[in-house]
Amino acid sequence: MLTSESLEARVRARVNALAGAELLRTLRSPHGIDFSSNDYLALSKHPLLKERMIEAIRREGCGSTGSRLLRGHRESFSAVEQTFAELKQTDRALYFSSGYLANIAVLTTFPEKGDVILSDERNHASLIDGIRLSGARRVVFPHNDVEALARLLAQHRAGGQMFVVTESLFSMEGDVAPLVEYATLCRTVGAALIVDEAHAVGIYGARGSGLIEAQGIARDVLVSINTAGKALGVGGAFVAGPSWAIEYLVQRGRPFVFSTAPPPSLAAALAASLAIVASEPERRAQLMRVSRDLRGQLSSEGVAVPPGSSQIVPVALGDNGRALAVAQSLQSQGFDVRAIRPPTVAPGTARLRISVNVGLAEATIRSFAAALAAAVRESARCSAVCS
Repeated sequence: MLTSESLEARVRARVNALAGAELLRTLRSPHGIDFSSNDYLALSKHPLLKERMIEAIRREGCGSTGSRLLRGHRESFSAVEQTFAELKQTDRALYFSSGYLANIAVLTTFPEKGDVILSDERNHASLIDGIRLSGARRVVFPHNDVEALARLLAQHRAGGQMFVVTESLFSMEGDVAPLVEYATLCRTVGAALIVDEAHAVGIYGARGSGLIEAQGIARDVLVSINTAGKALGVGGAFVAGPSWAIEYLVQRGRPFVFSTAPPPSLAAALAASLAIVASEPERRAQLMRVSRDLRGQLSSEGVAVPPGSSQIVPVALGDNGRALAVAQSLQSQGFDVRAIRPPTVAPGTARLRISVNVGLAEATIRSFAAALAAAVRESARCSAVCS
């Protein structure tokens, strides 16, 4: 029988194993120049968002006090959902308190037992967990591999409803899914395409609605999940799609039905954020310039970066200890960068996940690139000596 003492011993052994593998995490507050957050458009501290949130707290209080289907609903939620649906050019949108809950809701509501979900091998943990909870059969396809996906769709065509699930911009790779090809495949076989736009919404497309817009596949997507705590600078997430799909989530999406609604002040801040995205496209253009600048500076310094142009730039280091050492070196020089290790990424692929934002100056980027290159070279020398 498992006693409290044996449980403690088991847990301590697990934590010690993490420490031994250099996988132990620590909570560290922001410190230094931001090269690690998802505040890509620098909206989290925008004066208008803060003003709107404060006004809403004074008007409606701090908490919603209940689920949306009880007393937790506010007209501000409906208003910002409509604004977001207009941004995505969908019938409706539904606001959740986190992207994790939104993904769980989508993937435990639409797929059912007997269905098949085809999932990119590098999808976010929230997508993976939602698929596991769905009751449908999970089939993993190689990252961004259109041909492999086509073969798997053909193999499973005789089963139940098929779903293809992917991120549009992958959070740890910084690369873009071939959404046009996926849309064509799904159309051909009658599969439903679900796209997580967490790191693309607010940034890509003429309206800033994301890569679905930029790649022109809106009509081929069942629903998109759009985190509001990254480029939009606030929190929560929108699921956007046709009216019938959103209504089904209201009725049957357990994370929506059984969660206390987010604070109403978040809706007010998000309304301001969406207004800025719509009226200030130069923020998106500036972000792309900063991204190109960083990638160019790193290449000039001899740091290998994968091809692409997104605001997420992974620097592969492989070894957990090496990733930690490089991150700590940069932190000591005033740059806030974090080491990414398993299980966030596959074993042997530890890295720095560098993300840029519109507030970074050219001189700062040059200094950062030089410091990173020096830290990578030093870590390589140390690894060679140790081996």
